[in-house]
Amino acid sequence: MLRLDEINTFYSESHILRGLSLNIEKGEVITLLGRNGAGKTTTVKTIMGILTPQSGTIILKGKNIVGLPPHDIAKHGVGFVPEERRIFPSLTVLENIMLPIWGRGEEGWSLEKIYKFFPILKERAKNKGSQLSGGELQMLAIARILRAKMDLILFDEPTEGLAPFLIRSIRTIIEEIKNSGLTILLIEQNTRFATEVADRHNILYGGKIVYSGSNEKFQDDREVQKRYLGV
Repeated sequence: MLRLDEINTFYSESHILRGLSLNIEKGEVITLLGRNGAGKTTTVKTIMGILTPQSGTIILKGKNIVGLPPHDIAKHGVGFVPEERRIFPSLTVLENIMLPIWGRGEEGWSLEKIYKFFPILKERAKNKGSQLSGGELQMLAIARILRAKMDLILFDEPTEGLAPFLIRSIRTIIEEIKNSGLTILLIEQNTRFATEVADRHNILYGGKIVYSGSNEKFQDDREVQKRYLGV
């Protein structure tokens, strides 16, 4: 589905990603773990075209997408749920969900299916985005992406600041997304949550992938978790 080879990305003069390589297979959920400042958000912004790497390639379904603007990358089937949510606060929940289909212009999840998995959004349908809680904003941000037909979804810290019962809801949604055949790259600080939903884990340290392993292998390797994640 996606392959990053020797990606070098800078913020001004700061060298953030240092020869990063990463592979994502179709239909799997993989994580990108690491301490704050490791380069996790820089990685997804580089994939999404928000940042342009100075060198390296990003191959999406056989095509190099380096240099394409974000809207073109969306047309190739990549959706992004940023940590900041980025919904429209002046629009209602329903208006946010029902915005004209972007990306490839094809419908993904129906409104009925979205309401099935996010019943709170149905209850809040007439509320403006500015009136929602943090958990409701996260659900709305995910629902908006699911309305468009995507192949790969990038999640940046989807459980950040959420109550435990909302985290369980996000877990159910990610499992449903995977069961529908979509591919997920998940940035997450909550290691327990990550091990509940992911097939494979990658640890980013100093702008490079320093560990990659199956969910089972990662859970057994306490030394790696302690060294790189402080768990």
